Amino acid sequence: MKTHASPLRYLASLLLFVTLFAASCGSKEGKVEGVNMLYGTESKVWKTDKELDSAGDKVKQTDAQEDDRITFFANKQYSMTSSAGAVNGKYEFDQAGKKITMTPDGASQSNTFDVVTLTDDKLTLRSPQGAELRLEKE
Repeated sequence: MKTHASPLRYLASLLLFVTLFAASCGSKEGKVEGVNMLYGTESKVWKTDKELDSAGDKVKQTDAQEDDRITFFANKQYSMTSSAGAVNGKYEFDQAGKKITMTPDGASQSNTFDVVTLTDDKLTLRSPQGAELRLEKE
């Protein structure tokens, strides 16, 4: 005895598959792509999109903080500019470990952040305390 799936059941299964596929492809949050997404071809400027404290609550940005920028260069250098001045340094990106370590020039101590998201236009860094800085390509 042969059984045939009804056309309606086949259509429902196909629709479910398409929906799941679209949902999995749509979100870039949590995706960490190649290191070149960090600096583009030679350099890339990132600006603050949102900041979250360790509890996940949004931190209100001042006008001055909204003007902060960080530029990552292909030669493993970075430059941070803000109303307080500029800081330059070197960075190391561990793609497999999803971590970035930034060492300001002349400093003996570095800062390491988890890279939560890294795509062509989104970068999310998480501090060891759990605070997040969400950046977007300028």
